Amino acid sequence: MRLTKPSLMPYHPLISDTRDLQGELLHGIQESDIAQPSGVPYFGLGDLLTLPQNFGNIFLGETFSSYISVHNDSTQQCRDITLKIDLQTTSQRLMLSGADVPATDELGPDQSIDDVIHHEVKELGTHILVCAVSYTTNNYEKMAFRKFFKFQVLKPLDVKTKFYNAESDEVYLEAQIQNITPGPIYMDHVSLEPSSQYLCTPLNNAEGKDQKEMVFGKVNYLNPMDIRQYLYCLVPKPEVIKQNKVMKGVTDIGKIDIVWKTNLGERGRLQTSQLQRVAPGYGDIKVTLEETPDSVVLESSFNIICRITNCCERTMDLTLTLQNNQPSGLLWTGISGRQLGKLAPKENLDLRLTLIATIPGLQTISGLRITDNFLKRTYEHDELASVFIYNDSNP
Repeated sequence: MRLTKPSLMPYHPLISDTRDLQGELLHGIQESDIAQPSGVPYFGLGDLLTLPQNFGNIFLGETFSSYISVHNDSTQQCRDITLKIDLQTTSQRLMLSGADVPATDELGPDQSIDDVIHHEVKELGTHILVCAVSYTTNNYEKMAFRKFFKFQVLKPLDVKTKFYNAESDEVYLEAQIQNITPGPIYMDHVSLEPSSQYLCTPLNNAEGKDQKEMVFGKVNYLNPMDIRQYLYCLVPKPEVIKQNKVMKGVTDIGKIDIVWKTNLGERGRLQTSQLQRVAPGYGDIKVTLEETPDSVVLESSFNIICRITNCCERTMDLTLTLQNNQPSGLLWTGISGRQLGKLAPKENLDLRLTLIATIPGLQTISGLRITDNFLKRTYEHDELASVFIYNDSNP
């Protein structure tokens, strides 16, 4: 017998006008109904609990509990009784009980051997609970039999992931979690366990409030077929950036760990496989802005720090050119066409550049040109960042 939590007894109130012919009769039946909830006479759930009427659904990540009973229905004494319980899945066979348990010496008529097993379900598909019993009769005859109990393990959650790559090697992970069980579940814990290359910052907390308060509110329930998005920011560790100047190829991001509870507190846990993403290609040269202001006063100058990284496998001899012919409200100031020198593979160079704001509004930093003098090839870099230009003059 499967051991599951009970459920609340449904209550169906009978509502009628007391002036109707059957009004007093229905009112008396309702008052005498033991399932009627106290204080809420027309609520759909009562105060009583009902035991499960069927096997129910078993979902991946939940703990399967079962009560096993071996009962002697005969009038004879049995000896040396052993009970072994295995769980067979599509890929393996697990021994749940009976490995180190000594045999029971005697089992008289109408007596039983009871055992309770617990197992956290970690595979989908068909599961078979195999109960093997062996014993010796009064005639010293060895007897044995087996019982099979088949059940299906269903998928409780549907998890989809999306990656957003930033120019500064940051990775934003969006995890969409959908409840595909027939009932609501309480999302107890959702976290991203990053790989050894990244540091993770969750972005699911309410801004300006306690970090424990989520943006989803205090009632953290997920109804059937509802979808919820979780967002995480992953930044490469400083030692990783120092050793590998450019993140290339397929990299491991981490695993998403999800813990939920059902209506009556049954716990479930699910962990995804290792998430992987393909690092974006930057070509031969990668340009990022390490420091830039968010807003600038109109007709004032400001500085930015630009980082140039050599992403190819050869040394480059670089020349920096600043162009002001772009339709932008930001103009470069300083020397254009200056030599930057040689840059080895996987190395980077930081430059401090100056711009002046000429037009109010949201303006983009564009017009940066880098020429490789060895191959006579020019790399154009536009729309590196956006800066808000505002007028601070008071009439």
